[in-house]
Amino acid sequence: MSTASSPHPPTPRAHHQAGDVPAIHATGLRRDFGSLRAVDDLDLDIAAGSVYGLLGPNGAGKSTVVKLLTTLLRPSSGSATIMGHDLAHAPHRVRSVIGVAGQYASVDETLTGRENLRLFARLTGMSRTDSRRRADELLEAFSLADAAGRRVGRYSGGMRRRLDLAVSMVATPPLLFLDEPTTGLDPRTRQQMWQVVEDLVSHGTTILLTTQYLDEADRLADRIGIMNHGRKVAEGSPDQLKDRIGTSALAITPANRADVPAIRDAITRVLSPGGTPTTRAGRIYAPIRQTADATEILVALREQGLSPAAISVDRPSLDSVFLTLTGNHGPTREATDRSTTSGPTTSGPTTAGPTTAEPVHAAGLSTHHNTNLNNTDLNTEEDL
Repeated sequence: MSTASSPHPPTPRAHHQAGDVPAIHATGLRRDFGSLRAVDDLDLDIAAGSVYGLLGPNGAGKSTVVKLLTTLLRPSSGSATIMGHDLAHAPHRVRSVIGVAGQYASVDETLTGRENLRLFARLTGMSRTDSRRRADELLEAFSLADAAGRRVGRYSGGMRRRLDLAVSMVATPPLLFLDEPTTGLDPRTRQQMWQVVEDLVSHGTTILLTTQYLDEADRLADRIGIMNHGRKVAEGSPDQLKDRIGTSALAITPANRADVPAIRDAITRVLSPGGTPTTRAGRIYAPIRQTADATEILVALREQGLSPAAISVDRPSLDSVFLTLTGNHGPTREATDRSTTSGPTTSGPTTAGPTTAEPVHAAGLSTHHNTNLNNTDLNTEEDL
């Protein structure tokens, strides 16, 4: 996606500073489905211009969080502001500043890519001329111009996901929710989608991203919240989370197999007590908690006349963070997340108002105006 054809004007990334209004501020958010608490006392503070990754196993409550923050569900209790607008008292203002791309395509497969974008633009209140101009801008920005006249039913999975993103950007919202945007895509297409997300953020868009892919969160997110069984169990930058759960390791490749016992003895003397080297695939791993540990090991090896073939530092991975903090995945909650979007709660805490969802007229739509088909007069294909 080129800068010249970006869905945003080329503005610098907006970093959060003291005194800025956070893109999302939530306190004590809860959502119950009968006896099941899908989201439990969630606090969030997401800086404008950043990418926040919500990570968790199936059923952790990620999709329910997105529905709460985008007005598709009302919380059972708690409060939130979105770009400074109160979620409970100003839902229409909230919708005017957000875009949503869900797990499943919101576009009409019988229409072309161009027709879908023009339709969504008209639903936001754009004139016929403006809707055509905006559709063409987005088709170019998301590398869909060559397929603009093709029916969406003939698009590949990656093309549909890009079109979903384009639809969510029709009204150039400052805040974009991406609910597992690369689910089901092949590795190459996932990489392309990552580039699209990075380009959006470079032009100032704030993104809340839910994902099950650890490499995706590690690459894209400035901060990550890890959810399990409806609760946020950890939060921090990828590096902070890695540092939190484990030690790094000094990986030593011996120049000769005969050196292995001497290298292990040298490491044990430095780290004793409490540090034991391990050997895997011909490499010796020494657990280290600080730079001084590595320095002492290298000095000990030199004093013994040992010259390893290679030395590197292996840090904990996000995979190890995830497994440590979530353990077993537990019972799935995704069926509830997907199928229950309205209706009263039958048990749980006192609700803050009715639990039916506010009406949203077009899934995935970022609306700057209340949608009213009677005012758009869409009667023929020419109107699109």
